[in-house]
Amino acid sequence: MVREWDPGTASAAEIEAVLRALNEIVAFDVPEDPPWRDVKFREYLAVTMPGERRTSWLAVDESGEVLGHASLLALEEIGVLELSVRPAARRGHVGTALLAAVARRAAEEGFESVGVEVIGGTPSIKFFESFGFECAFIEQRNLLDLGGVDWLRLGEMAAGIGAGYRVEYHPGGPPEQHYAAYAAAKEAARAAVAADLELRPSSYDAERLRASLATLHARGLKPYIVLAVHEASDTIAGLTEVVVPAQRPTRADQYDTIEVPAHRGYGISRAIKARMLFELRAAEPHLLDVQTWNATENEPLLKVNAELGFKPDREWREYDADVVDLLRRLK
Repeated sequence: MVREWDPGTASAAEIEAVLRALNEIVAFDVPEDPPWRDVKFREYLAVTMPGERRTSWLAVDESGEVLGHASLLALEEIGVLELSVRPAARRGHVGTALLAAVARRAAEEGFESVGVEVIGGTPSIKFFESFGFECAFIEQRNLLDLGGVDWLRLGEMAAGIGAGYRVEYHPGGPPEQHYAAYAAAKEAARAAVAADLELRPSSYDAERLRASLATLHARGLKPYIVLAVHEASDTIAGLTEVVVPAQRPTRADQYDTIEVPAHRGYGISRAIKARMLFELRAAEPHLLDVQTWNATENEPLLKVNAELGFKPDREWREYDADVVDLLRRLK
């Protein structure tokens, strides 16, 4: 049975059941990843950006045991789905039933297409492709084991920024006077990656950035920011973002690393990412590793990551499907 489900009002027992199912899936599909913890897990599932909404469903058996979970996040131009099924319940049409619920709601909401992020090397690839989802964008996940970092060499990298720039560290988010320039830098970076389906909420203007930071904190995701500031103009020349989730505090997520085009060639990306690692070591003593995602054609940043010690891990794929075609296939 598939039923609509609200994690914000669900019982503690249901939240625990969803967490248990998620960790079974992680252990089976991506055993190298850390398990999730019941720390702000409800908030992680329920909180969205202002103006956005997420609808969730559970698949349960006759006894009420959770077999799978799905959600649809309504963004401006696309519905973003997440879907997971416990390994023991796979090949029993649980995933198909959840996908049908998502597709029907997407049609009701007026979306022409839905998108999904899929981890390479997992059964999700064949599942979504069997329903007509097409791969539109591929990123490479890279992992950095903090236990193997050469901190002396990293210190040299952190100090290797060109003259005329200063590096600033801001736990919790950038200072408000930088919001407009910060958002503008992110917008410029987004425009350079045309194939990305934009499956994550955006923060490409000052007000959305403010809302995004508040949403991260509410969901239990602590942001850390390092900026490169051009001293002569006091403007942002580069930025890098890392988030440490309360739900899995041993692994940090590296978000955007951006160099403003006019300031390229001064070692900014390498310096700010190296500085970030030093700050994380001090601020998050339980942190074991950092994961980051990069487009396979982004050779300059891939090179910087390799110099810092990141190792290629898995592909991360963005798929999309036409909603009308998806409903036809599901029938």
